[in-house]
Amino acid sequence: MNRPSTVLMSIALCAAALAAQTVDRSKPPATPPIPNYKLPPVFESALPNGLNMVLVEDARFPLVTARLNFAAGSKFDPPDLPGLAEAVASLLTEGTAARTSRQISEQVDSIGGALSAAAGPDALTIAGNALSENLPALLDLMADVSLHANFPAGEIDLYKRTRAEGLKAERAQPAFLAEERMSHAVYGSTPYAHISPTPLSIRKLDAAPLASYRDAHLVPENATLIVLGRLPARADLMKIVTRDFGSWLRKAPPAPPKIVPPPPRRQIVLVDRPGSVQADIHVGRLAPPRTAPEFFPLLVGNNILGGGADSRLFRDVRERDGYAYDAHSEYDTDRDAAMLVAVTEVRNEVIEPALKEVLAEMDGMASQRVSAPELEHVQDYLCGLYLLRLETQEGVAAQLNSMRTLGLPRDYLETYTARVRSVGPAAVETAARRYIAPAQSIIVVVGDAAKIAEALKKFGPVRVEADQ
Repeated sequence: MNRPSTVLMSIALCAAALAAQTVDRSKPPATPPIPNYKLPPVFESALPNGLNMVLVEDARFPLVTARLNFAAGSKFDPPDLPGLAEAVASLLTEGTAARTSRQISEQVDSIGGALSAAAGPDALTIAGNALSENLPALLDLMADVSLHANFPAGEIDLYKRTRAEGLKAERAQPAFLAEERMSHAVYGSTPYAHISPTPLSIRKLDAAPLASYRDAHLVPENATLIVLGRLPARADLMKIVTRDFGSWLRKAPPAPPKIVPPPPRRQIVLVDRPGSVQADIHVGRLAPPRTAPEFFPLLVGNNILGGGADSRLFRDVRERDGYAYDAHSEYDTDRDAAMLVAVTEVRNEVIEPALKEVLAEMDGMASQRVSAPELEHVQDYLCGLYLLRLETQEGVAAQLNSMRTLGLPRDYLETYTARVRSVGPAAVETAARRYIAPAQSIIVVVGDAAKIAEALKKFGPVRVEADQ
């Protein structure tokens, strides 16, 4: 018998042996132990001007990833110019004193990389990546756009036209309108209440407020440079950083605004959208930020409630009752506050039973202790997903950036899985009783008031607002 025949015979015998084994396909395979994450060695330093540096060696690939994090963001927007931080971030890479927008783009392409900037509620971040050999060129570009952006008039006009059209598209979506009203209801008069610019604030944009924001917030004492990847020798890297950022003048940044949201209370807001055949339902309330002791119990509880296809909301509202294509919950955390919201979209004719079911599922989290198998399943999911996100340089850089933005402790990444694992059924129940039980939740519904207002009144007084 020749060798190929022998190999085929061996494969056939192995297949027959495996087929003869009894496999219980009614149970999923056991999840192997999920380890804690081990962060590569981290070196922290600072330049004399106050710029903080976090350097992480990851030599697996010939790549580098960088983040320049500023403690800025939309919470610093002037009251009459919501969206200013977003505009600054979008326009930073569109021209400097030494480079046009096109030149910046071409130079980024020439180093095999990417360069962008974005602003959230608590931070403005310039993000870049490139081949390791091109790290000096990447840092030179990041320094240029952060120190010398000049906001050309043509680029501002283009941004204003594009953003105005984008805002129209956003406001045509009921989910956006629900999120907007929920943010206002939960966060009140604080800056966190504003999730987008207004048509007026877009029209008012010009170079003066953009440059003023840059000069006030994009300063070295307000910044952290994170560089991760296959790095040059430490002394050489420090020379590069000093060359690009060392001349940056030290300047104290503005004090952050004090965030004091209103106390949670039950209210029902109906955003009238005549002609809508569906109703967007958001049920939510104020929740603790990531630095709070209740964060991990509530994180686990939120995922049990509506964190995926195995969650209670998805399984019951969608799969069992057929009320919606999707039903989930979100736990969105900022530095100083957070929000937990259950979300679904249903046909007008089933809004009453669907909302009853959403409220019942939220109430059940607080009144019925989660079972050990359900708890363990969610913990496996959270820990596994977390480790997957840290498999890439981009993932690690994003997490390190979030740590700076949210004020998290230095051991946060390495203790995350252990802290998720440490959450017990009693802790989930306690957190759910305080933050998920819907007695003090706000109900925001976007839909046709003429068709759904009477059904909503069965849950309490309803305030009808126009779709502005």
